[in-house]
Amino acid sequence: MIAEPTLLSRSVQKENSVVDVSSCASVHHVSSERNENRQKTVRGKRKARECSENAKRKHSKSSNGSLGRAENEQLKNGDVEAVTLFEVVSMGRNAMQAVVDDWIDAYTGDRDSALLDLISFFIQCSGCKGMVTAEMFQSKKGTDVMSKMVEDLDEDTGLQYKKFLAFPWILTVTWPLDMDSGEYPLIMSGLYWKRFRSHFCEFVSVLVAQCQNCVIFDGYLLNTLISLLTELSDSRVRAFRHTCTLAAVKLLSALVNVALNLSVSVDNSQRLYEVELAKMASKRASPRLDRIQRKISELQDRKCEIENMMDAIFKGVFLKRYRDVIPEIRAICMEELTVWMKLYSSVFLNDSYLKYVGWMMHDKQPDVRLKCVLGLQALYQDQSSSKMDLFTIRFKERMISMTLDKDHEVAIQAMRLLMVISQSCEDVLSPDDHKNVFQFVYCSHRPLATTAGEFLYNRLLSNHELSKPRDGASDQERHRELVLARVRALIHFHTENELHQHVLYLVDSLWDSAGALLKDWTGLTSLLLPHTSCQEQALSSAEEAFVIELILASVRQAAEGPPLSGRGAGKKVINTKEKKLQIDDCTKLTEHFIKVLPELLSKYSEDAEKLASLLKIPQYFQTDTCDHENSQCVRALLAELEAAVDRHTDAGLLEAAARSYQSLCAQDLPWHSLARPSFDRLIQHWTDTLGTRLGESLSDGCFTANEDSTLEFLSTLKKLNAFNVAQDLSKWSLYELGTRLLDVEIKHSGLPMEVTIEALRCMCSCILWKLNTFGEGLTSRESALQQRSQLRAFCEKCHRCLSHAEQLVREQAFMCLSDVLIAHNYQLQMWDSSAGTPLLYTPDPKLQKALLSFVVEHVFTSPEQDTHSSKVSESECGDGRLEDLHRRRNLLAAYCKLIVHSVLEMSMATELFKQYVKLYLRLKQEQDRGNTCSSRVQTYSSIKELARRFSLTFGWDQIKSRESLAMIHRDGIEFVFKGFVQQSEKHSPPYISYLTILSEFSSKLLKPDKKTIYSYLQKFAGEQVINNREESWMPLIYYRASLMGTAEGEDAISFISSDTNKQPSLSNRSRSPSVRQVNSEGDQRFLSPSLEPKGNELLKSSEDSKVQQAPLSREQLSSSLVSDKVLRSSDEVDVDTVDIDG
Repeated sequence: MIAEPTLLSRSVQKENSVVDVSSCASVHHVSSERNENRQKTVRGKRKARECSENAKRKHSKSSNGSLGRAENEQLKNGDVEAVTLFEVVSMGRNAMQAVVDDWIDAYTGDRDSALLDLISFFIQCSGCKGMVTAEMFQSKKGTDVMSKMVEDLDEDTGLQYKKFLAFPWILTVTWPLDMDSGEYPLIMSGLYWKRFRSHFCEFVSVLVAQCQNCVIFDGYLLNTLISLLTELSDSRVRAFRHTCTLAAVKLLSALVNVALNLSVSVDNSQRLYEVELAKMASKRASPRLDRIQRKISELQDRKCEIENMMDAIFKGVFLKRYRDVIPEIRAICMEELTVWMKLYSSVFLNDSYLKYVGWMMHDKQPDVRLKCVLGLQALYQDQSSSKMDLFTIRFKERMISMTLDKDHEVAIQAMRLLMVISQSCEDVLSPDDHKNVFQFVYCSHRPLATTAGEFLYNRLLSNHELSKPRDGASDQERHRELVLARVRALIHFHTENELHQHVLYLVDSLWDSAGALLKDWTGLTSLLLPHTSCQEQALSSAEEAFVIELILASVRQAAEGPPLSGRGAGKKVINTKEKKLQIDDCTKLTEHFIKVLPELLSKYSEDAEKLASLLKIPQYFQTDTCDHENSQCVRALLAELEAAVDRHTDAGLLEAAARSYQSLCAQDLPWHSLARPSFDRLIQHWTDTLGTRLGESLSDGCFTANEDSTLEFLSTLKKLNAFNVAQDLSKWSLYELGTRLLDVEIKHSGLPMEVTIEALRCMCSCILWKLNTFGEGLTSRESALQQRSQLRAFCEKCHRCLSHAEQLVREQAFMCLSDVLIAHNYQLQMWDSSAGTPLLYTPDPKLQKALLSFVVEHVFTSPEQDTHSSKVSESECGDGRLEDLHRRRNLLAAYCKLIVHSVLEMSMATELFKQYVKLYLRLKQEQDRGNTCSSRVQTYSSIKELARRFSLTFGWDQIKSRESLAMIHRDGIEFVFKGFVQQSEKHSPPYISYLTILSEFSSKLLKPDKKTIYSYLQKFAGEQVINNREESWMPLIYYRASLMGTAEGEDAISFISSDTNKQPSLSNRSRSPSVRQVNSEGDQRFLSPSLEPKGNELLKSSEDSKVQQAPLSREQLSSSLVSDKVLRSSDEVDVDTVDIDG
């Protein structure tokens, strides 16, 4: 902890003075050596401190000191009494001016005493809690003095000390090691110390400002102060180096202000001299001219002296510290350097100083790079770019590359820097540079994307030369031409980048800067509607498609707002002002598009792609502002909606129309009375058509429709499926229609593949809606049984479709099964007991095996079998492989969801890892044979990581997942040692690497189960194989170690090391030279029954079974596990048995 500031004494002598410096922290410098006389030194130091405190009290009573006014001001405010500069500065800035004035008065009266106070202040601010000894520099042999300037550890006293020259003083600072806490005021946390930093910097500035007209040019004060800060900033102690570097650069900044004031005075005096000189000779006063000339010379001499001081600080402090190992010090140097350049450009703004900023833009720490970029922004904004031409050319590539910085704030400020450069220097950034920078509007980090959007808007869309108004054009026409010019500029940028699927992200990036353009829905829609006066400026079809996407994206942004998917960690919480703005925008877009949208739908009625985008707009209407005045517009919109879905069967269009109908048919809308009857008539028409066509197409249970009837039947079924996803259409008996279709396919086949897929989707949607609504009220037993029968019948139909001739039908049946079973499991978890009897359905073993077989067949198959048979282009082959990869991933994800949601047993996951290992080994064998291994080969470590993450899904309840884990280990052992004969085989099994993956599940086993599994492993592998230490058997050693690594504290790695050291080899010695030796009795001790005081028949059976050579069957393993039942105390859980059934 940091001690509170205490009263200090000042005992000043001209030749030999000692100052006790008590502060709030110790310095950050630790030595490994300790002296045995430490306690004696501490006692001596405590005695010296007591004497110092006595002298301090006497001194405070006898004199007012140099801080009288500051002290009185603090006492008036009710603060504690403060004596030292450090205490007053740390209390706050209210007394800053007074304390500086008091110190100047004291310095005028006794400059040595006041200067020692100032030296003590900087030592205290460095966190040093020790002693400062000062002696006058009187020796004429400078070499002897400089040879004694050291910083070291005094082994006799156990104190650290630094002795250096601060002319005319030779200062010695000592501090104890035992008080070193590694903290000092500048790095300490808390509001108090943050304020202290600002107060410290302000004190240095106020001190120089108050002294600039008096003692600053006495050749004593600043020389001593600069010497002090230069020496301490070069210390090995971080606290001294950090604090005094900050003080030195702030001192230089204050001197810059003094130099600027002197420059202004020189200019004023020079103008006064010229005015006086311009007078007539008779009226000219020669003495006055001489006085002005002397004043100018004096001011120039002072300015030269100040510049020499600045140069001394720059060379003595900055040049040594701008590459300091501490990033905070480097950041301070860069921040102040850019301040000097901006304030005193005549001296500092040149390539000799700019190069340091350019170099430090490559710093490893983001804070340093950020200070460089922020400083450059200020320089380029200050219209000083003409002096930075060479720097800009030299470091332009680096500034552009910093937009890719891993630190987001640095990247954002680098983007703003390029924006400033583009505005101040037209020809610096080339068109290619702008193009690369503008690409960031599509990046995932929204602040960087919005900054790039602002750059894009300022550069391309706010250019006044985009649209030159025609003579005689009205205001409306001029506005339309301006919107058209901006939109075309945006279209050119978007199409040039070939990122046509990212309009939504482009709008999100431009929303903050170009919101007025994007919310101008009147102007944007006027570009799509016919306009008689601008026929020559009509948009092309591609441009119209972009404008429609732009309108849709802006409507979505206004209604929902950021963040988009991938551009934010979560939902943004908007305040009241933002909520009101969002409501106003939604009201405006609703009032506009309810009138304009029917006309747009009519114009693009034949274009499905554009129509699909326009049909999404009603989803964002503001329902609170709807009234009956727009009934005619609503009728026109519903008519166009009905015409669109009757004309098209595109999946995206149907989905958009279904969602829009859902929004318009909401119960709380005044349009419900108009929209709902229209929707019901549409669905009824489709169901009647479907029923009629189905009756006509079925003959003796077979589907006999012609091609035209099949197309009409299929299109109607697609429309019903699309609308059934958005709303529940159960009252139109769609499930029964789907059942009739699947019965035809199952019994007689001949149903078209597309019709079969749509029938599966239709039945799946109906089942999901029923599962969603089932249990909302009281449920009778009859309805529960009926629901379960319906679910079982659907699963049986999907089960049969898993063996369909068409792959797409098989995949659709698998996905439907997964969705229904997961939804059913979720319903059981969320079931309300007050709703009645829950619906229970468990997939039978045949269905579970069929699901596993489907995954093995359709997921773990080589994608290269079909690519070599036909000659296709490389791009087509790549696209096909990518689509195939997505398809297989979706299937695998669906199966894994069944396991995660407890629809299938955890043991079913064993087969998945077996397939991964088989695939890895096959690819490994191909690589060993010399075949090129493509980038698609998944490393074994990735498969092992997948197993580790999967094992985490078992949770902490080991008893609950006990049987599943045992089943995984049993099947894995049988898989590895399948066909392995113990006596004759000298080589390891081909799939032995699977044991490494299997070891990831060992940590979830209970202690007795680990021993049981180990005995089962012994019966398959044999004792000789288990003790084999060859390289090929390392997976077995690792798996054995994971089973033996129980609660005694050793991990699997230590067991591997102990095993390998029993029979040492050259390879083992080289790999683990420091592994502890374990005797041969270690494993026997671990397996000894004496470790189980309660008695355990399993361990005895495992010892007896070592003489057996034949593998133990599943029934034997199950019986051995079940037979182990031991009575335990009341505070233990019976975890000695686990059933493993074949």
